[in-house]
Amino acid sequence: MLNKTYSANIQKTFKTIDWKLLLFLVLFLNVKLIVKLPAIVLIYLLQFNFKFGFRLHNSRLPLFYLMAVGIAIFNWIITAGFTNINYSIAFITGICFWLVGILAMHQVKLSVEQNTPAVIHQTIFVFFVINAVVSLAVYLIIVYKTGTINPYLYQGEYQKYFIGTGDYIKGISFDTSTTNAVLNAFGVIYFLTHKNGLMVALCMVILLLTGSNITNLLLCAAFLFIFIFQSDKDQKSLILICLLILVIFQAKISPQNNNYVVNSFENAFSKPDNTTASNILLPIRQRLDSTLTTEERKEKVAILYLDSLYHLRIEKQKQIIPHTALLMEKPVLPAPNINTPPYQHKSIVTPVEEKMLQFIHTHSAELPMSSDNDYHPKFPGKIIAWGQTFDYLTQHPSKMIMGSGIGNFSSKLAFRTTGMKIYGSYSERYKYMNEAFVSNNLDLYLYYFSKEDGLHSLANSPNSVYNQLLCEYGLTGLLGFIIFYLGFFFRQIKKLTYGIPLLL
Repeated sequence: MLNKTYSANIQKTFKTIDWKLLLFLVLFLNVKLIVKLPAIVLIYLLQFNFKFGFRLHNSRLPLFYLMAVGIAIFNWIITAGFTNINYSIAFITGICFWLVGILAMHQVKLSVEQNTPAVIHQTIFVFFVINAVVSLAVYLIIVYKTGTINPYLYQGEYQKYFIGTGDYIKGISFDTSTTNAVLNAFGVIYFLTHKNGLMVALCMVILLLTGSNITNLLLCAAFLFIFIFQSDKDQKSLILICLLILVIFQAKISPQNNNYVVNSFENAFSKPDNTTASNILLPIRQRLDSTLTTEERKEKVAILYLDSLYHLRIEKQKQIIPHTALLMEKPVLPAPNINTPPYQHKSIVTPVEEKMLQFIHTHSAELPMSSDNDYHPKFPGKIIAWGQTFDYLTQHPSKMIMGSGIGNFSSKLAFRTTGMKIYGSYSERYKYMNEAFVSNNLDLYLYYFSKEDGLHSLANSPNSVYNQLLCEYGLTGLLGFIIFYLGFFFRQIKKLTYGIPLLL
């Protein structure tokens, strides 16, 4: 009887899932374009509908997408971009990305319109369960490889995991771990609204496993908003439990993340160190790491390690063996200590980094930052990128209104079309790079991502949505995003439940 009831519940659950929507989400969120495009084709074969419903008043979809396409076409014409075949191909690629975005949003909207809230909720539930299973499977593989339940403290294999363990927890999209973090932050808020404590905890755990400090901070801000304005006693309790889990993870599971955040904050906002010049006169073992180049840091580590071995040898020589019988014992070779410098880092140049280094070498005159070994920026790459955008627009005031054009300054498309396989592959034959992009955002990216792994942080990646909109689409594009995208959702503010904290 119990088995029949259980079987009936499973069948009922399967019937209350929109399998077309679930399949589309799983495929379309995959990082590979070769998977995204078949996902679009498949969903339109299963659900053939092209009634987008764009209107000036009460538009069914955000008009921002059409506006972005219009601005891009205007720039392409006004700057005679059509005279450059390579740029024209890049331009068409960018337009296709916007159109794919429209096609995807239309299908998601269509599924919401055609299904009951219960079906949508069940579909979302299954999606996050699948994502959690994939994420946890990767985590367990890492646990098996490292032989420790907490790989966030494992320093073997040249710190292959350790603080970077979260980078491997990519989830169902197989994109960066930050994408997985943001998805699960959405899940936490969504299930919190529905008072599903188990799923809130599951999404929170997966989010923490990704090790995304920025996403954690943004989620805390959303928690604060919900706690004050949109929660009852049960939801407040769940929020406090989530914050407790966050504190435990940061303090016990991955404490080095706290050190990373504190160091980043200090580097960004501390006053300049006036002792730098005097430190250069000191022996390298006594100089501050912040005053050393990459090679000098390696030299310092090696010297300190040799010093430690020397001191150990002296201490052993001082020891007196009281019993001669001990001399007959079989000597035991000590196991290597994975916490010593030789096991902490191994410099491996990836094929993408090799392409970057070659580009820096052949274009050093155009790359003042990445080609200068003595250049040490004070702020994270994202902040410097905003400074570059401001300088570029003030030097080219004609670009302030409509921007520099699609793929010309700060978008992922601009990085893709370099042919260096940054953010995806692109034809070497038709690669394209705008001069302003090369000397600004590309130079900045090459500085950080052609060097040691510790600099390969999201905070140092210059591209961002807002920077892209302002520099490639101008003030018109940025205002269009605020009015026709954010405004599209805020117009439904009375109907929104968890939508407001998600927008935040």
